[in-house]
Amino acid sequence: MREEVENWWKHALRDLEAARKNQDIEEYYLVAFLCQQAAEKALKALYIKKFNKLIKIHDIVFLSKKLELPEELINICERLNPVYMESRYPDAGPVDEYTTDDTLNDLKNTKKVIEWIKNQL
Repeated sequence: MREEVENWWKHALRDLEAARKNQDIEEYYLVAFLCQQAAEKALKALYIKKFNKLIKIHDIVFLSKKLELPEELINICERLNPVYMESRYPDAGPVDEYTTDDTLNDLKNTKKVIEWIKNQL
């Protein structure tokens, strides 16, 4: 199981780095998507560590509550949760409405989630 935890964790960190790089080239919908993905993969790493199994779900609010994250971090997950659909499917949300302020905030908040999970791993 340890290898699976490390694999999910490594992918979470790569997604966060990719989000930072996309911020620089102003691909804001990708920043938002990659922030959501980084949070989801980090949460799944912790879930695997805690429960010894992978849960196939994209609902990071559910995961954050199941893992008993602090309320502030659950709120961050609530903000990021719909991004999974909005940024992937043109008819699901306003991808062109993401702004640099939105995604800088997403990056900052995703780092908070990642840091908390890092301390739990």
